[in-house]
Amino acid sequence: MTAIPAEMVRELREKTGAGMMECKKALAECNGDFEKAHTILRQKGLASATKKAGRTASEGIIGSYIHMDRIGVMVEVNCETDFVARTDDFRTLVKDIAMHIAAASPMFVSREEVPETVVQSEKEIYRSQVVGKPPQVADKIVEGKLEKFFNETCLLEQIFIRDEKLKVKDLVVEKIAKLGENIVIKRFVRFQVGERP
Repeated sequence: MTAIPAEMVRELREKTGAGMMECKKALAECNGDFEKAHTILRQKGLASATKKAGRTASEGIIGSYIHMDRIGVMVEVNCETDFVARTDDFRTLVKDIAMHIAAASPMFVSREEVPETVVQSEKEIYRSQVVGKPPQVADKIVEGKLEKFFNETCLLEQIFIRDEKLKVKDLVVEKIAKLGENIVIKRFVRFQVGERP
């Protein structure tokens, strides 16, 4: 068994938020391979985050971000306890989400929030673009375009502006795993000078 330096354990703990013993165990399991240990801990964390997703999140904060006095965002992000709401990790997450909203201009928090009338309207537009194609081909194209619509307009489905390997929902899940509480983006509002409501 490879001897694991304490510095490596500390670095893995800082990166993942997992406990010291869990980090040491993961590193030992991977013979000191930092990246493999990081992946193992992420998988364990994401599995536990999925279990936490159903818990009530009634605490939290309202974060804001103003970009060059032209774009303003307010976002409410909830967690389970006031203790977590006051942590730097949680506050940084809220700030990052507010900045993302300013840059990416989503219309909805999640695909479940998109009104059925909007979904049907989008489908009609896409169907008109595939007239003449076989029905099964047309249906696949329409579904693909609808998926693209969700990815562009729903905050949780968007690629996170600071890390193109993550969607916003993945960022939230990572924080759930790290902080040990359910986290929910409740609502947001975005203002832009000269833009009509």
